[in-house]
Amino acid sequence: MESIDLLKIAAAVLALIVAIVGHEIMHGWVAYMYGDNTAKNAGRLSINPISHIDLVGTILVPAAMYFLPMLLTGESGFLFGWAKPVPINMRTVLNRGGYNAAMQVDLAGIVYNFTLAVVASIVVLSMSQPNNSDSLIYIFAYLFMFQLLIINVVLGVFNLLPIPQFDGAHFIMHLALKYKINSVAEFFYKNERYGIIIVLIILMTPLKNYLLLMPVQMILNLLLL
Repeated sequence: MESIDLLKIAAAVLALIVAIVGHEIMHGWVAYMYGDNTAKNAGRLSINPISHIDLVGTILVPAAMYFLPMLLTGESGFLFGWAKPVPINMRTVLNRGGYNAAMQVDLAGIVYNFTLAVVASIVVLSMSQPNNSDSLIYIFAYLFMFQLLIINVVLGVFNLLPIPQFDGAHFIMHLALKYKINSVAEFFYKNERYGIIIVLIILMTPLKNYLLLMPVQMILNLLLL
């Protein structure tokens, strides 16, 4: 494997860690702002990635999404994954700030991802594309920022999808409860155990093209104008 390929993998892995760890920390931090110390007491507001690792979401899914296409087609796939959810006592958040506060907690990780994507796009546009005469440090920096852009857009779009157990569904649940549409909230709550199955179905079928890759490409085109 060439050194550039190794740099690309290293940049992608580092970008994924920054994206998913920061995503979870933001959930916990916003909850903490509303008086919930659960994540803080569990050590989950730490930037140490080890405390956020999820066997499936942080290791198995990213490895499969990246390396399986390489084995099948010779081209690398894209990195995608998630960290272990931050523990949150939503009752405390609701008591302090109501359903609006709960929705802020739900959207905190998504806002983080899209904000980081915008910052990364600005940096990428300010850099010239690397060539063979550039240092490995510059090439790595460019690859890292480019991967940071892509991965954060992917995570932002994914978490907006109303998949039970994930952020988009949590937001809809609290929005429904705010306006007393209890049947909608109950639907998502009862089906949370199927969330991972739905994710795997999306990622392993053409659904990912329509629900994930197409909106991701549209947003990337806007950010890289």
